[in-house]
Amino acid sequence: MADVKKIATRESYGNALKELGAEHDDLIVFDADLAGSTKTGVFKKAYPDRHFNCGIAEGNMMAVAAGAASMGMVVFASSFAMFAAGRAFEQIRNSIGYPHLNVKIGATHGGISVGEDGASHQCCEDFALMRSIPGMVVMSPADDVEAKAAVKAAYAHQGPVYLRFGRLAVPVLHEEESFRFEIGKGEVLRDGSDVAIIATGLMVAEAVEAAKTLAEAGISARVINICTIKPLDEELVVKAARECGKIITCEEHSVIGGLGEAVCACLSEQCPVPVRRIGVNDEFGHSGPAAALLKQFGLSAEHIVEVAKEFCK
Repeated sequence: MADVKKIATRESYGNALKELGAEHDDLIVFDADLAGSTKTGVFKKAYPDRHFNCGIAEGNMMAVAAGAASMGMVVFASSFAMFAAGRAFEQIRNSIGYPHLNVKIGATHGGISVGEDGASHQCCEDFALMRSIPGMVVMSPADDVEAKAAVKAAYAHQGPVYLRFGRLAVPVLHEEESFRFEIGKGEVLRDGSDVAIIATGLMVAEAVEAAKTLAEAGISARVINICTIKPLDEELVVKAARECGKIITCEEHSVIGGLGEAVCACLSEQCPVPVRRIGVNDEFGHSGPAAALLKQFGLSAEHIVEVAKEFCK
């Protein structure tokens, strides 16, 4: 994929906020002293009066965001995923989730691909944490085009939203002119009949590459992009299970509590079929180059191919 344009979805986040800011005066942005890293600095430069640095106090930032939302503002509150979802969980649950306020949590630097920052910053638990909050929408876009569309959809949605963005530049899979996005809806990127690979975030591009390799080996793999982990597109998942008979889920998140478990919960009730979950197993990450870490933890097209070949024997 060397010739494919690559953009980090955190860049997309900052650019989408700037575009939305030009259209909506009620949009304000909070950041926990990380505007350069989360890319909310793009919004700050354009609209300095609507950007607020809350300092390294994520819990307080979420509480202040709740207060602003209760006054009619649409608030995007940003930090690294580890601190947005992890450190501020109680404030998100009680001050944002419980009153169902219009706060959008823009969490960057999610997953193992944070790289050299190491285990303390490699949040692979955020989907699980945010899925557990009633009424919380959870999204993990696959590329630049989908990330910008997800931010705009989050603004329009009434209620709390958790958006996960990455540090690592990822391939742009979608054409902006023709792409249509809807919260709660997945998409089939490649049709197939032997196995369905359901992926989210940066694993979507890996799933597409894996499907190409599998085709050469005579295995027809359907690739489904699930941006919205909650609410899950159960209709699309069940259809894939019925037509393919086997499912592989792929996520840059723990296999506990994320996309894989959401898919398994859905299928166990509606269409039980064999499932293999690819993700971070019950372990912490460690410091290292992002690309090397993704391969080490099995978050690669090569590993998807290995799992699919064994699965489809």
